[in-house]
Amino acid sequence: MLRELYIQHLAVIEDARVELARGFNCFTGQTGSGKSLILGAFEILLGLKQASADMVRPGCNEARVSGVFELHDPQLVQQIGQLIDQTLEPGEELLITRKIFATGRSSLSINGQVATAGMVRAVSELLVDIHGQHDQQYLLKPSNQIELLDALAKATELRETFASLHRQLSDMTRRRQELAASRTLRQQQLELYEFQAGEIDEANVQPGELEQLRQRHQLLSNLKRIQRDASQIHMALEDSEDALIGRLQQLAHRLDDLSRLDRETLDPLSQQVRSALLSLQDSAYELGRYANRLELDPEELGQVEQRLNVLNRLVSKYAAGPTVGQDPLALVLSYRQQLQQQIDELRMQDEDLATMDQQAAAVAIRMREVGSELTRRRQAGVKKLRPLVEAQLQELGMSEAGFDVAFITPEDAPAAAATDSEGATVNAMASCSPQGLEVMEMMVRTNPGQPYRPLRKIASGGEMSRIMLALKAILAHHDRVSVLVFDEIDANIGGRMGTIVGQKLRALADGGNHQVLCITHLPQIAAFADHHLHIHKVVEGKGAQRQTRTCVSPLTGTRRIEELAQMLAGQEVSATTRRQVREMLAAAG
Repeated sequence: MLRELYIQHLAVIEDARVELARGFNCFTGQTGSGKSLILGAFEILLGLKQASADMVRPGCNEARVSGVFELHDPQLVQQIGQLIDQTLEPGEELLITRKIFATGRSSLSINGQVATAGMVRAVSELLVDIHGQHDQQYLLKPSNQIELLDALAKATELRETFASLHRQLSDMTRRRQELAASRTLRQQQLELYEFQAGEIDEANVQPGELEQLRQRHQLLSNLKRIQRDASQIHMALEDSEDALIGRLQQLAHRLDDLSRLDRETLDPLSQQVRSALLSLQDSAYELGRYANRLELDPEELGQVEQRLNVLNRLVSKYAAGPTVGQDPLALVLSYRQQLQQQIDELRMQDEDLATMDQQAAAVAIRMREVGSELTRRRQAGVKKLRPLVEAQLQELGMSEAGFDVAFITPEDAPAAAATDSEGATVNAMASCSPQGLEVMEMMVRTNPGQPYRPLRKIASGGEMSRIMLALKAILAHHDRVSVLVFDEIDANIGGRMGTIVGQKLRALADGGNHQVLCITHLPQIAAFADHHLHIHKVVEGKGAQRQTRTCVSPLTGTRRIEELAQMLAGQEVSATTRRQVREMLAAAG
């Protein structure tokens, strides 16, 4: 409920603290006293009306409007807490403040924290419903109409299930579109990766093979030179007339003879020379064998060169990064493993696409089943709601009015009908609203011979307020909006109808879920109020210093009787009028 509205320096309001009570609160006052300004201040606070610098009281730097709300419904508290990013508990107060500066700037805060206009409007939609301003009413939005009808038809849980399925299908559809859009690119990537993997696999790369081939190639490329030089060395050592080994043997014999003369010194040296001679003879023997074994095979050289070309090409293409100190072919094999992972992922995405189609089809079929049951319950709810609303409208002086609910199925989403193709079913369900297979719109015919028109397009403010009152009277138990503001509800109606309207406003407030605020000119309506507030202007000062300000004061007892008597009979109030007012109050309870 709205416990307090504080207005300071706004137009002719200098300082007004409006304390409100539970139940039915009414505002009365003479024309021009500022009743519309009180409502306007409330709309400015909630972001439902544009604030401008010319609203600041002359001579003041800023105007301020604050509203203190009491929150008790746990679900409502949680929703508002999420909207304003604050932790709230049931029973806490919610303070909304708007400042309007003379410079034209304005600011908003909720519980002392800076807030945006969007946040405040979102909160106001949950807290307040102002009737009389067409584009700002909760019930004028088809989405809100659906919620209330579903509550009446006990279909809220079905709608939430449908919305959950719709989110799943939307996610699947978006993901599928992304996969389908990238399918050509994925195919191109897959072909490239498979070609690269095939190229590596076809080469049958072996770790360490490259170094072995390089050494073999070096040998084969220099075979003639090696064979020639090895043979020459062998001849120089052993097979020529002045071979080194023969000469060394002669020297060894002479040193051996000398060692007999000085064994202590020369014998060790003689042994070393003979050891070197034996080693040289072995080397010469092996060198001779090596030279004899060398044979040039042109085909092997070509094969080695061809293999080296293959491996070097793979290294240049797939051994990314520096290869110093590493086996380049090991890097190629590592890249091959990466290729396999990417190939598997791309193939899996194509498999996901097929699986996703099956899953989406299953969700779409379930949506169609839930949506069809939701439609059935809503239609049953409309059959129940239609006569109730029309009966209320008759009581409110609109005896010829008709009420209906139109269910509009999008042309491109024949969702209620079963389709033969899974793809068609998915497309049909995806194009639906999250709230069901069809869009719902409350329709009203105010006069005979006129067509039914959407509730949001009713032109008359008085008709609109009475229609809203009729709907609220029926749907009150299913509506979480706690503060209901009625403006222009007494337009074009007389005292007898005013009594009926007053009864309905009292009944709406007595339900315990709503606080009703009503601006009225009819004493028959005001008599039913639990809390009566009087709005009047006061002129203070003299001459050029005269100032006008609007005041709001509660009326009880004799003062309330006098106000109602003046509303009933004008300024000339008689004892008879006062007696009539007392009878009116007694009848109102």
